[in-house]
Amino acid sequence: MLIILSFLLMQSLFYQDPSLPKIIDRPISFDEQRIELTLEYLASHYGLTQIKPTILPRMVVVHWTAIPTMEATFNTFNPSTLPNARADIQSAGSLNVSSQFLVDTDGTIYRLMPETTMARHVIGLNHCAIGIENVGPGADGKLTPAQLEANVMLVTYLQKKYPIEFVIGHYEYQDFVDHPLWLEKDAGYRTEKVDPGVEFMEDLRKRID
Repeated sequence: MLIILSFLLMQSLFYQDPSLPKIIDRPISFDEQRIELTLEYLASHYGLTQIKPTILPRMVVVHWTAIPTMEATFNTFNPSTLPNARADIQSAGSLNVSSQFLVDTDGTIYRLMPETTMARHVIGLNHCAIGIENVGPGADGKLTPAQLEANVMLVTYLQKKYPIEFVIGHYEYQDFVDHPLWLEKDAGYRTEKVDPGVEFMEDLRKRID
């Protein structure tokens, strides 16, 4: 009897629900400087004065990196401050861009930071949005089928865990300018986006609705 109980206990310890995505934790740097810059961003852009840079996720925003590899993307997100190359958004603050998740071309999912910590990945909505970055697009201008499968599993997981009301592509963020979730105080802070492509979002929504 003891052997049977021990066997069942070991099974429970190593069992992984096949409906849950396999997520590899690979945290980017989140030092005191990044914490301070994130708190400053929350205050200056959203009017939110907080002790910790946390969010209550109500939205998932899907992106592509426009960077060809996972390693290069990680190295871009890892520093606390924005590189000089991002002159298009530098006037809005020196906090570096990042995302809670990064999906490689083979569908491997990396968690770069806690899901409820604010990342700078979308104008106006970072205070309530989890970001999923996808490496790419490829030479054909598309993300991979493996990335679609990973996004389906990841979004489904997040929908079960948090009160997610919206799943949008980055190119759709300005549709929320007059929505109660939109808190951006800088009326001139806007960029035009096309990621992750209309086709990818259509395919994703078919699978998660």
